[in-house]
Amino acid sequence: MDQDCERARFVDAHWAKLVQRVKMVMPIADDLQSGGMLEYELYSKIKAANTNQEKMRELYEVLHSGGDKVKSAFYSSLEKHEPSLFRDLGSRGHHTHTEKTNSSEISSVIHKYMKSICREYQYVTEYNSLPGEHVLLSERFTQPLILQRHRDRIEREEEIRSCGESLQQVLSSRSSADSVHLNSLFDSDDHGISPSSVILQGNSGNGKSFTVQKIMMDWASGDLYKGRFDIVFHLKCKEINRIPGEKSLVEILSCSCSLTSHEISQILQQSPEKVLLVIDGFDELKLTQDIYDTSTHTDLLQKAPPVDTLCALLRGRILPESFLLVSSRSTATDTLSKLLKGPQCFSEIVGFSEKGVEEYFQKFFQNEERSREAYTYVKANETLITACSIPVICWIICTTIQERFKYGANKTSGLETTTSIYVDFVCTLLEHHCQGLSQSIPTLLKSLGQLAERGMQEQQVLLDEKSVNETISDPAGNPFLCKFLFKRRIHQETMFSFMHLSFQEFFCALYYVLLDEEESLGKLTRFFDDIFRKPAVVLFAFGLLNKDVRFTLENRKSLFICPKTQADLKEWILEKIKSQNQGCSLFSETVLVLHCLYELHEEDFVKEAMGSWKKIDPRGKLLRRRNIEYGKLLRRMNIEYGKLLRRTDVCALLYCCQCCQSIEEISNLYLSSEDLSMILPVLHKFKEARLTIRDPSDSDFVELIYTLAKGQTLSSQRVRVTTCRSLVMSINKEPSSICIEIGRHPHPDLLSFSLTFPHSEIINTDWTRLFQIIIHQRDSEALLSCLCSFSNLDKMVMSVKCLTEMWSVWTLKLTQNCPSLTELTVNAGFLLEEGIQILRSSNTRPGCAMTFNGLVCNEQSSCTQEGKILLNDQGFSM
Repeated sequence: MDQDCERARFVDAHWAKLVQRVKMVMPIADDLQSGGMLEYELYSKIKAANTNQEKMRELYEVLHSGGDKVKSAFYSSLEKHEPSLFRDLGSRGHHTHTEKTNSSEISSVIHKYMKSICREYQYVTEYNSLPGEHVLLSERFTQPLILQRHRDRIEREEEIRSCGESLQQVLSSRSSADSVHLNSLFDSDDHGISPSSVILQGNSGNGKSFTVQKIMMDWASGDLYKGRFDIVFHLKCKEINRIPGEKSLVEILSCSCSLTSHEISQILQQSPEKVLLVIDGFDELKLTQDIYDTSTHTDLLQKAPPVDTLCALLRGRILPESFLLVSSRSTATDTLSKLLKGPQCFSEIVGFSEKGVEEYFQKFFQNEERSREAYTYVKANETLITACSIPVICWIICTTIQERFKYGANKTSGLETTTSIYVDFVCTLLEHHCQGLSQSIPTLLKSLGQLAERGMQEQQVLLDEKSVNETISDPAGNPFLCKFLFKRRIHQETMFSFMHLSFQEFFCALYYVLLDEEESLGKLTRFFDDIFRKPAVVLFAFGLLNKDVRFTLENRKSLFICPKTQADLKEWILEKIKSQNQGCSLFSETVLVLHCLYELHEEDFVKEAMGSWKKIDPRGKLLRRRNIEYGKLLRRMNIEYGKLLRRTDVCALLYCCQCCQSIEEISNLYLSSEDLSMILPVLHKFKEARLTIRDPSDSDFVELIYTLAKGQTLSSQRVRVTTCRSLVMSINKEPSSICIEIGRHPHPDLLSFSLTFPHSEIINTDWTRLFQIIIHQRDSEALLSCLCSFSNLDKMVMSVKCLTEMWSVWTLKLTQNCPSLTELTVNAGFLLEEGIQILRSSNTRPGCAMTFNGLVCNEQSSCTQEGKILLNDQGFSM
């Protein structure tokens, strides 16, 4: 059998498959025409056919009438233009050497392409990068939490409303069951079906483009999809919008990478089933209204408007064997899903988990100590650590703290205010994610504020489509909104939300302060009457009055806050402080007021406000709860009895105290050991302070004493410290002495004792040993030895259950061995005869007097008579 006959039999045997699978029909027809085997009239008829299948059927008439010679020419052209299909159909024995040579050349081209991708994608240009400035992708990218399932309405609302640790618990429960890694996006589902297309959904700033860059980099480095995809192309929808004229898919791909159109054509024809096309930012693609009705082409080389060509690729008209990964915001996912070929797989970038946030900080700072300091500080702020699940906010916060570190600022001032971070985030999205919006920025922000206010009034975080469309002109293009589809019986329901409840609160506050004077005052007045339900909106409102924040809004976005609005908010704060001083408020909003002053961050006004505050009580006077929202506010503001202040509460208190000279009193302050160390620098400003410390160490007490001893601001001071281990320490600072009372005792019969030292000697006293005995040893003999070693102990008062023989001997030893002691007073519940007998036959050294008080108990007494014993160097009297 000659070669032409063999080839003709191959064509006839596989003709049914060829009709369905040949895509390069016109290039094959061109070859036949140039070889004189296809007349122009028949060529035109083939070209006029609408689909490749119809073109192949027209071509069959030519092959059938032309015989084995024409079929052999078709065979040669098929091998040239459809090598992958050619191999699949089982051709053997012909042009093997040519095929191997072409394959080797293509492999070399792909290898060079991978190297170019590695060079280009290893760096990241950040929003604030100067010309030529960049950072390594490995120093920024952190694997986000990716879920491969839709969440129902209850789950979505739970995520939007949760804050801080509760949000991390929610995300942790999601990730444990449903999270996926980048290398498993195309894995088969439970039914064994592998997706041809993967939707990668994510909100603005959630890291979709970053993730796409990581996919490209890891593939080119041989770390991802090795053996699965021979080549991966990256198309950016934003750039496709700017391509002029008409382009084929090959030309569009050539515009986005280092390969020529000829090289790309060869690669796509060789193994289309080994091709992955990553399409980034579908929501930015400028689609026409008739995208579903457009008669798209199927030829790699056929030219059309770039958006139409891309839609043909998405629908599987071009390169149906290839794989697609398409990123999009949620507002365009339903449109994408209708357009995209199947089988499809849905994936969503939820953001960073708590572990992801910590890892991002470590990569950003490249310094263990600094990353730990920064992360610990941010984690203590419930609003910020919640917002850190959004990668762009994580970057903004780290960049801000890095700047503070660079100029040597204290870590506690690493971030000016929470509001400033939200303003930076909003400005970033407005500048980089809002191109092509039909409305001005003030109009956009006003409509967002109105929508946020409506949600706050109705206490809703999931907003129905009708309400959103009535308020927002282009919700699909708005980067601050998220769109969800939920099943409702046999229908679908569309809902919108802000990225998180905190953004809804922020836009509501922004809307209020940007209104004109009269309208702003009216809304704020009604709003403050309902303050207990919306404390975060109040904080954002004060944060927006900050000078630097107003400068950002005015200069970058031409947004102005009325001076009268600023004055009204400040007056509200002063009235709140006044009502607390008078005891007229519903309950103490101390923590809220402190945070308002902190967010305002205006030193002169904070000084004025703190100067008028007589008593600061973070716990406040709690009255009967009038409604459930009241209880929610208490939990949210963390001011329940016996509950520790949050680190951010301590930071707010610290800042406010730093702005003033002195404060009359602070009480009911619940702190951790770390919090105590934070407020020690300002503790001397309080004339009276009542603190409760959780699990203090002996060094905490020592540091507290030394700090107060050094403080020279006040001439008199009283500090009372309570711990959860029943240890109470009171320090009275007078011109000449400090007195310590300790309720935790080293012996079960010792109830308390107080020590008085000359003020000048307090710093030279070994307090560490004393507190080690009190906290750890609980040994009366060790306590005696320690007290006797104090060369400057002046007076002591102690309380015991009963004056026994042991305690009489113990006190006598103390007076004999502590030469500086001038007065010792023992208050006993009962003065027992055995103890009195020891004292009768004793006296003290000169210059020292002892007094014993209690109910006298002896054989003749029933322990009801008050008694007092005096003992000095002259002897005993009773």
